Amino acid sequence: MLSRLNKEGKASKAGLSTQRALPRTVWAEQGVDKLHRYKIWSRRAVQQTGKGKIDRVATMYIIGDGNGLVGWGQGKHEQSATAAERAFRDGIVSMDRVERFETRTIWHEIRIKFGATEVILRPRPLGFGLKAGPVMHQVCKAAGIKDISGKIMGSRNPMNVVKATCLALWSGQARPGMGDGVGGRGRRLEKGQGVRSRQDIERARGRRLLEL
Repeated sequence: MLSRLNKEGKASKAGLSTQRALPRTVWAEQGVDKLHRYKIWSRRAVQQTGKGKIDRVATMYIIGDGNGLVGWGQGKHEQSATAAERAFRDGIVSMDRVERFETRTIWHEIRIKFGATEVILRPRPLGFGLKAGPVMHQVCKAAGIKDISGKIMGSRNPMNVVKATCLALWSGQARPGMGDGVGGRGRRLEKGQGVRSRQDIERARGRRLLEL
């Protein structure tokens, strides 16, 4: 049960809010115990009020089902447990579908820039594994991606890396030639190379070509 009971035996407001948020998701009936949750960072935040400074705890979590759904959430509260619960609830609501090729990797190379952070994700063949930074590794693991390589350029702020990686994965259903999936124009990566062999195309895309 997500809601916590106070001394009088009544459910806390944070727990009730979580229960209200669940009907908008598919996990209202399946339960949230099966979801993967990874804490990215947790730090102290100070709120300045007229009565003085109020210490709060800010935390960020990655939420996913390991089968194509992933999201991130943030929470703040005076108590760390309540802040984590709020971040978990926020992550459930923000989960979105990740289009995967053969349920193990992405369809094509994705490049996205969020703030001062630039993330590059590339599809890889079967058995390659997750070759990415620790934060990107947790996002891909929560999304159910098994073969991918990632690179971070610019700022390595964990918050920006999580947001950029999630935006890249959520937009991964855009095929080459139909835009880059993140608001930009599609680029022909093979322009000027002439006719390429089947082996070169398979190596570049990170997967085998099947004859129809």
